[in-house]
Amino acid sequence: MTDLPIVRRVADLRARIAVFRKAGHTVGLVPTMGALHEGHLALVQRAKAENDRVVATIFVNPTQFGPTEDLSAYPRDEAGDVARLAGADCDLLFAPDVTEMYPRGFSTSVTVSGITTHLDGVARPGHFGGVATIVSKLLLQSLPDRAYFGEKDFQQLQVIRCLARDLDMPVEIVGVPTVREADGLALSSRNRYLSPSERKQAAMLPQILAETARQLASADDAAPILAAATARLLQGGFARVDYVALCDEATLAPIASAQKGSRLFAAAHIGRTRLIDNWPVA
Repeated sequence: MTDLPIVRRVADLRARIAVFRKAGHTVGLVPTMGALHEGHLALVQRAKAENDRVVATIFVNPTQFGPTEDLSAYPRDEAGDVARLAGADCDLLFAPDVTEMYPRGFSTSVTVSGITTHLDGVARPGHFGGVATIVSKLLLQSLPDRAYFGEKDFQQLQVIRCLARDLDMPVEIVGVPTVREADGLALSSRNRYLSPSERKQAAMLPQILAETARQLASADDAAPILAAATARLLQGGFARVDYVALCDEATLAPIASAQKGSRLFAAAHIGRTRLIDNWPVA
């Protein structure tokens, strides 16, 4: 393990990356909100395998949190995150504060339409505007060759692919498969909110999704199967289900039955924790 250089200003980030470029190195970017776990480190490892240098970012972005969401309580552990990134052989960390990313007078936002009108676009109004704006800034600030995002946040991944394509950003957006616990629960920074009993119940989410995906693959009508999955989650201790939906992977529009390139999505609340997951169907 080596010491991990940390920069907190955009000018310093660009200066460091300019040194990498002068040496002829390719750059992979791993944007995060911190509270790092093995899922994040899988992004770093993939970036490390495909690039000469890896730059990670940690920024808890206030514009992607709704007024009733967990911004103030969102887990923060910069010292632990730095140790994990150093152990993964990351080359540079960009960890700005809010005033660096949103200076006084900041008045621009990036909006992606279409694929944000379903799923979390409905459940979390304004969320993807915050995501699209901050990711656009990070991509322009660093101008990496590739940027890495987890498939657990599949709708976010598709939003980012869309904005990079539509805005002609010279960066490849790479999706990395979801990393899961032994019982199937997708790794998430918010999992640390779960009590021991809630953590045990939370494993029902991937189990039900896997079973539902198998049923959907050979069914003509998705609606009763999706309704049954929702009922099972509620019976299993989830307080609220925002959605269980079968969607086209490209457009994220709901579809009536499984087809090539379809995916099952779910978002559900247990205790004070909101969990999301998705599963390929056909």
